[in-house]
Amino acid sequence: MAKDKKKEPEQTPETQEQKAEASQPEEAEKKECPPEETELQKLQKEFEEHKQQHLRVLAEYDNFRKRTANEKSAIYNNAVSDTVKELLPIADNIERALGQENASAEDMKKGVEMIEHQIQACFEKLGLTEMGKVGEAFDPNLHNAVAHIEDESLGENVIAAVYQKGYKLGDRVVRHAMVQVAN
Repeated sequence: MAKDKKKEPEQTPETQEQKAEASQPEEAEKKECPPEETELQKLQKEFEEHKQQHLRVLAEYDNFRKRTANEKSAIYNNAVSDTVKELLPIADNIERALGQENASAEDMKKGVEMIEHQIQACFEKLGLTEMGKVGEAFDPNLHNAVAHIEDESLGENVIAAVYQKGYKLGDRVVRHAMVQVAN
């Protein structure tokens, strides 16, 4: 029976060293790979963090843009609503005046004058101011000269006549005054 069994080669100290040397490069490779892999994992993790941060910034910007657009729209709608609210009583008075069947010319004139005063009060309340009065100096930023006359009694570049009043809202010109300029 002893002959049937194959003898395993005896392991001498030299064969043990050869096996150890052969396994050392594999172990060295294993030891070198983990630092590269960990560096790669760190970079991937950092990339993912930056990616998430970027996506959050994009989402915040999109929300900001939408919120700003909504606020602009709301401000505009509020301004228009407030203006219309101030003009509605004037429109009501004009409608009442036109509904009068047996009014004399004097009464109609008085009613129109009252409506004009109401309009002026509304403009004041809204901050709208008139510009372009006779005798003022001509300013091309505020006035639109449509005619020119020679008049010795008036100075140089002075408004001689106003064909259409101009209006300003604060420093912004809403409508230029249409004027005639002297000299």
